[in-house]
Amino acid sequence: MNSMNETGVVAGPASGHTSHTHRLRGLAGTGLLGTLAAMVATTLAAALARAVGVDFEVPDGGETIPLSGFAVVTGFFSVVGLVIAVALLRWSARPAKRFVWTAVSLTAISLVPPLLSGANTATTTALLGLHLVSATVMIPTLARSLRTRTD
Repeated sequence: MNSMNETGVVAGPASGHTSHTHRLRGLAGTGLLGTLAAMVATTLAAALARAVGVDFEVPDGGETIPLSGFAVVTGFFSVVGLVIAVALLRWSARPAKRFVWTAVSLTAISLVPPLLSGANTATTTALLGLHLVSATVMIPTLARSLRTRTD
């Protein structure tokens, strides 16, 4: 319940901290759901690629990347993206715009290692595609969430 003090200012609950906490929790919840969605989408896409003959063998160690590896790496870097989004929500005047620029730049950088891995063309192409699958899920999800929390 609000009351008016003698200066004419309405006194109510301290909404600044509550609002900020609510915004961060909402972004974190959305980000974690997006992370799960990106992990599922990337792993399913990797399974589909494997089903059509992509071996995912990386010449450095001569090992094949397991499907669980795609889920783990996607989850890790999606959480890194979420941390970046939380930091931008906290310290940027335009967090959604800055997040999109940062995430797109980091996605572009993430495309370099598959190109340098020495894997066959099918594996390299699939790895590039998988990077884009997870980015396609996470970037719009977090950018949309940042927009709704700053408008």
